[in-house]
Amino acid sequence: MRLLRTPEERFAGLADFDYEPRYADVSTQDGGTLRIAYVATGPADGPVVLLLHGEPTWSYLYRSMLPVLADAGLRAIAPDLVGFGRSDKPADAGDHTYARHVEWIRALAFDVLDLNAVTLVGQDWGGLIGLRLVAEHPERFAGVVAANTGLPTGDQRMPKAWEMFRDVVATAETLDVGRFVQAGCRTPLSEQALAAYAAPFPDRSYTVAPRVMPTLVPNRPDDPASEANRAAWVRLSTLDIPFLCAFSDGDPITGAMAPILQRTMPGAAGREHPTITGAGHFVQEDAGDRLANVITDFVRELGS
Repeated sequence: MRLLRTPEERFAGLADFDYEPRYADVSTQDGGTLRIAYVATGPADGPVVLLLHGEPTWSYLYRSMLPVLADAGLRAIAPDLVGFGRSDKPADAGDHTYARHVEWIRALAFDVLDLNAVTLVGQDWGGLIGLRLVAEHPERFAGVVAANTGLPTGDQRMPKAWEMFRDVVATAETLDVGRFVQAGCRTPLSEQALAAYAAPFPDRSYTVAPRVMPTLVPNRPDDPASEANRAAWVRLSTLDIPFLCAFSDGDPITGAMAPILQRTMPGAAGREHPTITGAGHFVQEDAGDRLANVITDFVRELGS
């Protein structure tokens, strides 16, 4: 597997994100190793919150939430998915598969960090990956917060808005990552934030992951990941792990998933599931403080 690594100087002077990056080596699954980056804050013995981002962002997305979670006594861990942020970037599209991305995060969370009693916070691809981990390793999880995400099987087509995004990202000659993130927000991003979202991708060769990830989302019944996701739904529907939906009111791509998750997940029954108002797809940008407080209250409830 041919890997690219974004030069560290690209991340110099990031606004409101002065966390020291940490690194872990995991198997590429073809005989090599790759490096996954993550940041962590909060007390080492605090309840673990695993914050998984999506397309085309990185752990920078959680910058306003990390201090809130840490101040509440939680151990907040935010990895960069492979191909994003400071993590290594497989340079060939064929090296990216849904199954590999699940395995890479599993290896980091469980083999390297040995996390237990985890509260998953998954948004966008963070849920597509994280919910698979919950289904396949439920003993590692204490709770789940799903925020603007889902677990598609391809048995129902994704929304047209998503298909348009997939096609534009895959074919754009120049991929303006900051512009795509801004399109998923209700509030304007600063120039510093736009630059931070562009930082991992010095040139087109680094953009394979953000271009290919939308094509890995199951959108037909015979997709390579469909069977595994169907199996995950079956398993999730039997688990009583506490489950909270914290979706925004302004996401045309994932909004329809909230009631499905609430109906299907036993641990969601009888809960009041908050709607984060005035926020778009990237709820962490539009309402990070509110989402962080929702997570904090949920984790405290789990410990009571």
